[in-house]
Amino acid sequence: MAAQLAARYATLQARLEAAAQAAGRRPNDILLLGATKQRDIATLRCAHALGLRHFGENYLQEALPKIAALGDLQPCWHFIGALQSNKTALVAQHFHWVHSLDRLHIAERLSAQRPPELPPLEVCLQLQLDDEPNKAGATPTQLPALATAVATLPRLRLRGLMTMPAPRNDHAAQRRSLSRARELLQQLREQLPLLDTLSLGTSADLEAAVAEGSTLLRIGTALFGARQR
Repeated sequence: MAAQLAARYATLQARLEAAAQAAGRRPNDILLLGATKQRDIATLRCAHALGLRHFGENYLQEALPKIAALGDLQPCWHFIGALQSNKTALVAQHFHWVHSLDRLHIAERLSAQRPPELPPLEVCLQLQLDDEPNKAGATPTQLPALATAVATLPRLRLRGLMTMPAPRNDHAAQRRSLSRARELLQQLREQLPLLDTLSLGTSADLEAAVAEGSTLLRIGTALFGARQR
């Protein structure tokens, strides 16, 4: 397992460096986040030993035992799944980042429930780029008001946008979709100039995401292999 993970990690780093060079960017400006859903603790320890420091979890009940088991490593934990009201307290207590914020009342709960001894919770607003009824996210028209309101909450630090566009196999089509997120972030910066994060790009569209300005890639399969069904 360790040898396969090391080989995939090296290949992923090479992809990232090549994509950054093609886009005229520095690889160090792009954060690699391991999407660790359904990955066991031993695998996460191996990934940490290779240099991965940011882990992303979709489900709170799966994440909490991992956070406890890996406390000695102190990785940075990102919540990247859909967030329900009854889960906000534990997310506010145990995570460093939330990427899937799309409703003001969820943001208000996170801010109120963030322990005062911890730094503000880093958050991204989830943007819905495609008309997919089953996918969460704020629409482009909802985004400015939501961003303005979230930016005022005292225990949150609004960092930018996250999106998960519909899968597209063509590089040009991927870029056209992801470019909308980049444009919307640029528009938000006119009112909120400190926004600095575009959480977009997966194993399938890494190159397009880097070309469109991603600062944080959420990588699962290319790093950990296909999940067991």
